[in-house]
Order: sequence, then structure tokens, then C-alpha cells
Amino acid sequence: MRTRKYRRLKTAKYLTRLMNWYYATRRPVGRLKPLAWVASGVPVEILEAMGVATVYPENYGALCGAQRVATDLCQVAEAAGYAVDVCSYARTHIGSVLDSRHAPLGGLPRPDLLLACNNICGTVLKWYQALAQHYRVPFFLLDTPYLHGSRIESHTVQYVAAQLEELIAWVTRHTGRRLNQGKFARVLARSNEAVGLWREIRELCTARPSPLNAPDLFVAMAPIVVLRGTRAAVSYYRRLKAEVEERVAQGVGAVPEERYRLLWDNIAIWYRLYRLFGYFAAYGACFVVDTYTNAWSLSVDLDNPIEGLARTYTSVLINQSIQTRAEIMTDMVRRFHVDGVVFHSNRSCKPYSLGQYELRRIVGERTGVPGLILEADMCDTRVYTDEPVKTRIQAFMETLGSWASPPTGS
Repeated sequence: MRTRKYRRLKTAKYLTRLMNWYYATRRPVGRLKPLAWVASGVPVEILEAMGVATVYPENYGALCGAQRVATDLCQVAEAAGYAVDVCSYARTHIGSVLDSRHAPLGGLPRPDLLLACNNICGTVLKWYQALAQHYRVPFFLLDTPYLHGSRIESHTVQYVAAQLEELIAWVTRHTGRRLNQGKFARVLARSNEAVGLWREIRELCTARPSPLNAPDLFVAMAPIVVLRGTRAAVSYYRRLKAEVEERVAQGVGAVPEERYRLLWDNIAIWYRLYRLFGYFAAYGACFVVDTYTNAWSLSVDLDNPIEGLARTYTSVLINQSIQTRAEIMTDMVRRFHVDGVVFHSNRSCKPYSLGQYELRRIVGERTGVPGLILEADMCDTRVYTDEPVKTRIQAFMETLGSWASPPTGS
């Protein structure tokens, strides 16, 4: 095993400036218009069109994890009575609310509204209820039924669409802001354009060698979440796509001398982002696709925007059955020519992690590729131990090397 120099994206500096601008403007913007804290599964296009500024506690949790301060903030929340088994995003953010002295950016600016959706997990309900009690501000929960089948039923779409109409009325009641249909159409068009670009960028990783690796995808997904529906997101993804296309045209891979192509399942381990994937890269392994960043690849039907939003936000990955998730992963393995799957058994995200052993079995039977399960947590460093992880990676890569086919040309 030899060290390989990792190729960073030129647009990474632009992304850093963009995200620094985003966080730097949250406080002044929040003084000019209503500010909402929103969970990642909320249809933010409605808020953008209504002139409501947004900030994402989950994204902030990932930021804290990457800066390796999440564990300390988790302990603040635990000292206040929050169980260690609660999602580390929630504990990290609540810790920053309770004691912002050591929180990045001094914590998030105070919210005027709170919005969550249970399409990602049930934790957000209690998390945001606790925040509503702490700040004494209004809280709206969007309820999306779990999809047990392979398709979304019309009555489910109607149920969620009715709630979106309630959401619009609720925002108007608490802020005085109304939904301007012209602006709504423009926001949705920008959202769809950014999503389309993001899909195309990810599809470019079907090339050999892959122009991107998982760390690139995990970092580059930030604007598709926190700046959805904005010109800034579209501008960034245009730049990123141009660079990725240039890499493909020149045969430049994210991992030099790519030998193995892998699929990652679940949220990143933020405090070990580059180091962990560097262990795989040392074997010539590149994570060419993942299920997490794929979750933000759904566009909205512009002909019927409210029903389109209802359909899109109900159909997120972890609101779907194990069978549907297995179908999605099987398709990824085949289209991206994947040699193996790595499942992050994430202690914090139980909806994402429960069922991974069954997913490994189903996908393995359908495609023949082996799967590795790594137990860790997205933010809490106390759940991660480096040496056992390295040992398991080594064994997995040795197994992979015994049967995987040699790489072919682009």
C-alpha cells in the first residue's frame, strides 16, 4: 500500500468563499427579514419565495463535526439531560444553543420560526419542539407518510400538498409575508436547474477514472441544501460541472491510478472525512457514487408546483422501503461499475442505518459485489476508533483485490 496524492478541486476555494458568505450573512439578513431554522427535508423553495431567510441546524452540525468541536457540544447537551443516544446533529446544535461560547460562528442567529419534516427522521420532531420551548417561537411540522411501496400514491400526494398550503398560510400569519407566484416560479426554476446540474455532475462519475471521490461530493452538496432555489447555487454548480467535465475530457481521476470503484451508504464521518477516504485511496479505491448526496437529486414538477413539492419531498431516500433503497443501490452498482459497497452504520442516524445488513445481502445477491459495514458516528468522535477501522478496511480491500476485475480505459 502506498500513499497517493489526492487531487482537490479548483472550485473548492470558490465553495469555501460561498459558504463563508452564507454563514456571515445569516445574522444581518435575519435582522432584515424573518429567519427560520429548517430541517433538511423541508421544502425550502416556499420560504425562499416568501422572503424568509433560512438556516440549517443539520448543516451546522456537519460543520461542527468537520471542525472537531461537535463532541464537546454534545457533552454540553448531555449535561443538560439529553441522552447520548440522541442524534449527534441534534446534540451538537442543542449544545451550541445552551452554550455558544465555543461554538463555531458563536452559534446560529436566533430564529423567528422553526420548520421540520419527518421525511428524514422522527428525531426532528422532538429536537424542534425543544427549540420551540427554548426560544418560544412558532413551530411547523410537515408530516410525510412513509412509502412502503415502490410508488407514491395519489392520496399521499394530496395529503402532503394540503399541508403545504397550510404551511404557506402559517408563514403568512406569523410573518405577514405572502407567496408571490411569479417569484415562486423563478425560485422553483432555479432549484430545478441546480438539481439538474448536480445530477449531471454526479453522472459524470460513471467515467473511468472517476473525476470525483466521495469527499468531493459530500463537501460540494452544501449549496444544494442551504442555498436551494438561489442564483448562488446555480452559479456554483455551473462552475463545478465545467471543472468536472474538464477532468473527464483529460482523463484526470480524483484518485490517481484508480483501481477499485466503491459506493458509500449513509452520511459522511465528518471528523475523518479526508483521512478515512484516504485509507481507501491508498489502495487505489475511489468512491464514485453514494446514496447520501443522491438524496438531493430530485426535481419538482413546475406545472403543478405544490403537488410537485409534495411528491419530491415525500420521496426522499430514507422515507422509502428497504426494497426500494435496494433497487436504487443495485442500479448505482451497475451504472457506475462499482466493485464494492461500504455501509456506514451510523449510530446517530437510525432510519438510515437500520436495514443495512439486509441491504448488503440484497445488493450482494443481485450484483455479486461484497459489502463492508463500518460502525461509527457522523459527528461524535467517541464512537470512532481508528485502528479497528483501518484493519477492517485492509481486510475488505484484500478481499476485493482477490476477485475484482482490472480497470479498463475510459
